[in-house]
Amino acid sequence: MFKSRDLPTLATALPGRPNPLPTAERSFINGEALKGPFPEGLETAQFAMGCFWGVERKFWVVPGVHVTAVGYVAGITPNPTYEEVCSGRTGHTEAVLVVYDPARVSYGDLLKVFWENHDPTQGMRQGNDIGTQYRSGIYTANEAQAEAAQASLVAYQQALKAQGYGTITTEIAPTADFFYAEDYHQQYLAKNPAGYCGIGGTGVTCPIGVGVGA
Repeated sequence: MFKSRDLPTLATALPGRPNPLPTAERSFINGEALKGPFPEGLETAQFAMGCFWGVERKFWVVPGVHVTAVGYVAGITPNPTYEEVCSGRTGHTEAVLVVYDPARVSYGDLLKVFWENHDPTQGMRQGNDIGTQYRSGIYTANEAQAEAAQASLVAYQQALKAQGYGTITTEIAPTADFFYAEDYHQQYLAKNPAGYCGIGGTGVTCPIGVGVGA
């Protein structure tokens, strides 16, 4: 089925709804609260890099990550459903919220996971998953994250170019609303270990941690 790779406008986006969708309150993996309040000293990050089922698993296994959740970001429609996001008429991309302890894992470490586990040059797709909901994005909580994200993009672009890849299409923008996805999407691959995971990296190492700081 054809899926548009063009983002909707305010005039063409679906209207959505005023109230959040019902979803899980706690992680299926460790029982921690998905929506907080989070323990003092923890920080948050948001990443989009393809189907969020597989993306979430990449982050929940990282030591120092307190909890993860999946949802919809960077769109227009308030409180969208999965089906609405799949229609391409909400403007959202599938994303993962990562709550982490900066004393145990740095934001740079998370950026390295982000870059190395998908192909950020593919635009409105990731592998066989095609559509605006699969676009690559980093959504930053503060200026320090924004600067680190931009520096990491420049460094990884150089590494990709050396291996024959094209221009990175990842969008970097401040965090806005994170709309939590429906219950069955949360920690999906922990509930369904043999479930679909459509993400895969380029095989090109991100230079963060090998002499290039984020």
